[in-house]
Amino acid sequence: MYDYCVIGGGIVGVATAHRILERHPGASLLLVEKAGELGLHQTGHNSGVIHSGIYYEPGSLKARLCVRGAQLTKEFAAAHHIPFEECGKLLVATDAGEHARMLALYERSVANGVEVELLDTAELVRREPRITGVGALFVASTGIIDYGKVTRALAEDVRAAGGEIVLGAEVTAISETDSAVTISGPDGSRQARRLVVCAGLQADRMARLAGLDIDLRIVPFRGEYYQLPPHRKDLVNTLIYPIPDPELPFLGVHLSPTIDGGLTVGPNAVLGLAREGYAKGSVNLRDAREILGYRGFHKVAAANVRTGLRELRNSLFKRGYLAECRRYCPELTRADLLPREAGIRAQAVLRDGTLAHDFLLEHTPRSVHVLNAPSPAATSALPIAEYIVDRLDDSVQ
Repeated sequence: MYDYCVIGGGIVGVATAHRILERHPGASLLLVEKAGELGLHQTGHNSGVIHSGIYYEPGSLKARLCVRGAQLTKEFAAAHHIPFEECGKLLVATDAGEHARMLALYERSVANGVEVELLDTAELVRREPRITGVGALFVASTGIIDYGKVTRALAEDVRAAGGEIVLGAEVTAISETDSAVTISGPDGSRQARRLVVCAGLQADRMARLAGLDIDLRIVPFRGEYYQLPPHRKDLVNTLIYPIPDPELPFLGVHLSPTIDGGLTVGPNAVLGLAREGYAKGSVNLRDAREILGYRGFHKVAAANVRTGLRELRNSLFKRGYLAECRRYCPELTRADLLPREAGIRAQAVLRDGTLAHDFLLEHTPRSVHVLNAPSPAATSALPIAEYIVDRLDDSVQ
């Protein structure tokens, strides 16, 4: 029997295993991952941004853990010789309505303890001559990194501390007693005294396997990206973001320099009909049936008809997608938008149609389940892991 078992080999799961062994050296630990490699899903399909914590409701888990996570991520990267860059981020307002939202976002950033500069049009143009707007916020602490490399470095530390990582191990059953938790799959059963489930796109299914009575479902949203051609890589010096809609958990189509020297644009947010299908048009019948038959999704769809249709149009027609980018970078052309693999965001939707905006965890006497951990989970992974291990340790007392 293991002391601890972690299900899920994304950055949150691996960071949790890492933190367990830091706090409890010598403990026996098993991490199991269904895929054949770590960080295959949300960890490996994102913009690679080290977020600052500017967006999130003051006092929320996202606000607290993202601010701390940004610093811990940079410290971990420096200690493990993982390249990162503090390139900064501009959030650009393109009209009067966005400018008003920008000022509200500035107040939120102050409440969250994030240092932000308020720029007028002249200063925006001075810093980024190819970007157009009526004002902007500049967040100097925002950075870029490869989260796949961070995950692999965490995994190396886990193995060095005696942890065991098993890939290609699907979990199809979870049972808990007063003394242990048993996980089972095609390759057999394993027992542990404590279990953490960081299953991302499968989080709700794993929770139900464990017998949790949860009132939510994971709805996958495809985030489609484009890669700009090499001769465009110096188009901007910083990350360029629009001012987000506060009612939605998505940050909008942004220009993102990458740590390998590229420049991407995206993502949008389109309903996915396959939780793990990255190719355009992917459909998994089980996934589609669960989404389309879920009352909470019906309510979300009804409340966001205009937004959903716009996102679908932009997915089907490059011209619409381009228009989103040209609002702040008018010189981009259709020829600049080169193919790049999409990502899929695991978004928890409650039965009443509410989108879960914050990180969301549930627990039993011997387990902790991470039910909602979309962006900025990669930035926040190390303090999320601390938070999870605190919950585990509290349950022992």
